[in-house]
Amino acid sequence: MSTVDELAPIVVHDSARESRQERLRLVLRSKTFLVGAVIVAFWVFCALFGPAVVPDDPYADDILNKLQPPSSEHWFGTDRLGRDVFSRVIVGARDILVVAPLAALLGTVLGTALGLVTGYFRGLADEAIMRVVDAFLAVMRTQPGALAEPSDDDAERHLRAVG
Repeated sequence: MSTVDELAPIVVHDSARESRQERLRLVLRSKTFLVGAVIVAFWVFCALFGPAVVPDDPYADDILNKLQPPSSEHWFGTDRLGRDVFSRVIVGARDILVVAPLAALLGTVLGTALGLVTGYFRGLADEAIMRVVDAFLAVMRTQPGALAEPSDDDAERHLRAVG
């Protein structure tokens, strides 16, 4: 009979964990990643705390200061109504933070559903759905604002073009 005085330590290498740690180290050394992360963090901060940190009221008209170039008072300048563009960008970040992921999700779900239907039924259903999708893409390519809600600026531009 042999006795074991001391058990040999069992060394288990977790290669997946080591691989993740190595990738994280590489990403954190990348200056491009760090700059992008700072920009995204600023954008999320503006979206969450936008109304509290804006320098000016984004909806206040100041006709005397319309179309001003960027300055120390208005970092991005002012628009046609004299509103501070930087304040409007900060406040608008919240809407974009909601709309962009929803648009991506809608496109993914709708595209997957249409792909499944056309792949399953083929034939006439496939052709009909694909022609509708092609028409939609053609309109969106040639008229990007076709589905957008008309604004006062659009009406003003059309009136100038006509008369």
